Amino acid sequence: MLPWLIEILLFAVLIVAALVALNLRNLLAAVVTLNIFSFMSAAIMVKLGAIDVAFTEAVVGAGAVGVINILAILLTSRKSAD
Repeated sequence: MLPWLIEILLFAVLIVAALVALNLRNLLAAVVTLNIFSFMSAAIMVKLGAIDVAFTEAVVGAGAVGVINILAILLTSRKSAD
């Protein structure tokens, strides 16, 4: 199997996740899609040999930031005060 095929597939999923996240109207779905983007970034970094950077991206980028964004969305009201 071609060694660069996995990288091309990871980059394709990365681009699709970014475009989907930009076009979603539901904020919770957009945050989940951005978490997928972050995990794909970590997978690309693992493939390129940067294990420590990938681990940091997975923990901080997808883990902590994703949880904080989801909590912020759930704590805000969807109706205006007017």
